[in-house]
Amino acid sequence: MDLHVISIFPGMFSAITDEGVIGRAIKQNVLSLTLHNPRAYADDKHNTVDGRPYGGGPGMVMTPEPMVKVIKAARSHAKPGAKVVYMSPQGKRFDHQTAKQFAATDSLILLAGRYEGIDERVIEHHVDEEWSIGDFVLSGGELPAMVMIDAIARLLPDSLGNRESAEQDSFAQGMLDCPHYARPETFAGQKVPDVLLSGDHQAIAQWREQQAFVRTLERRPELVTEELLEKIKLTDDQLDLLAEYRKATSDNLN
Repeated sequence: MDLHVISIFPGMFSAITDEGVIGRAIKQNVLSLTLHNPRAYADDKHNTVDGRPYGGGPGMVMTPEPMVKVIKAARSHAKPGAKVVYMSPQGKRFDHQTAKQFAATDSLILLAGRYEGIDERVIEHHVDEEWSIGDFVLSGGELPAMVMIDAIARLLPDSLGNRESAEQDSFAQGMLDCPHYARPETFAGQKVPDVLLSGDHQAIAQWREQQAFVRTLERRPELVTEELLEKIKLTDDQLDLLAEYRKATSDNLN
């Protein structure tokens, strides 16, 4: 996959390109990441990319001229059809399904703003989509861009040591992940569940699915939609748990 990032702080991205899953994906040529700095396209000696907002108010706004130039430059280096995605609190909520959609594309351009944001005319005419990682405000779009890159990269073929890892992550099947355990068998007086020591792969798979369902119902009940219930085959215990949860929710409302 061919990724391009537009940022006035390109050095921040060394935090993800040198280590971990993304670093491995780059080294294995599964992913390429090119950084574009808007300051390189400013037309004054100070490489200015911001100005005071019309109408007054605090803060500065990223000006249109260098932003349009850098977007055009990124498009010229990206593969044909690459979308320009702007990191913005006003954007749609980024989730696992969106990461899968982006991972299925050949090329993507992520635009990280700063200050009070980017001149609206740039967004209207040169940005394809706006995405947010949550209902909060950060100092810039770099961290959201890194979060999105990490979520996308781990879904690319051969980016992980084991392909099944991404398939079993939280949200991959619409539910949270099940609990995981590592050696030693007993730690601080707590023992690993017997089923995980049994060697019975079918029983282990059933336990993990049940635990994932229980955890999702307890922690993120809004994820347990009719669509999800149609996808998974619930055990009798899961059906009982779901019935109990729905009754308790109904009683609380009444």
